[in-house]
Amino acid sequence: MKAAPEVQKRLLDLAELDSALDRLAHRRRTLPELAEIDEQSKRYAKLATEVIEAETEAGDLARDQSKAEADVDTVRTRIERDQKRLDSGAVSSARDLAGLQSEIASLHKRQGDLEEVVLEIMERREAADARVTDLLTRRDEVRTTLSEAESRRDTLLADLDKETAEVRSRRAAVAGEIPADLLKLYEKLRDQYGVGAAMLQAGRCQGCKVALSIAEMNQIKAAAPDEVLRCEECRRILVRTPASGL
Repeated sequence: MKAAPEVQKRLLDLAELDSALDRLAHRRRTLPELAEIDEQSKRYAKLATEVIEAETEAGDLARDQSKAEADVDTVRTRIERDQKRLDSGAVSSARDLAGLQSEIASLHKRQGDLEEVVLEIMERREAADARVTDLLTRRDEVRTTLSEAESRRDTLLADLDKETAEVRSRRAAVAGEIPADLLKLYEKLRDQYGVGAAMLQAGRCQGCKVALSIAEMNQIKAAAPDEVLRCEECRRILVRTPASGL
């Protein structure tokens, strides 16, 4: 394959632009904000689950408290009813009177036991409500941190997209100056090796960094200026310049 020396040198410009695109793609993949967003998203999801669990527990305790308080009210109503009967003098039989007094005493004990249950549930509910409040605060803080990281990411990605578009535009202009057959070879080698063309500098291929032998250098010296050469080691297109050491 043959191509004018100046056209071959444009391959180096193309390779540099491709390297710039690779660096931009790497920066896009490795933005610190991406790792932060992933971490904060996991924290948010965990806290959101914990909030639901805590709210469920607090809700259950609220229902338990309402039921226990209703039980206390029921017992209190029965005590008031029995006490009125006792105070009214309607119960004249000593046996019935003793039974009524015994029932009132039992109801008072039952009321005391139920009130202790209510107090215990209230304490547990207070702790559960405090946990819900704490978890909601932590969840909202993580949501704020996550939103800020997402905003920074979006700004950085927009800048990278703009820079990438500019480099691609320049690349398209350079690629348009290169003959189709040479460009096809370059693209094939780029797909295989990551870099399609490299400079021969001071007797060394800048693609694989291998120094050429004296025999290889003599072959290159003897080659026509428009001959498209390949590195024997890495098979990339080897571009000659005044700095090649020929």
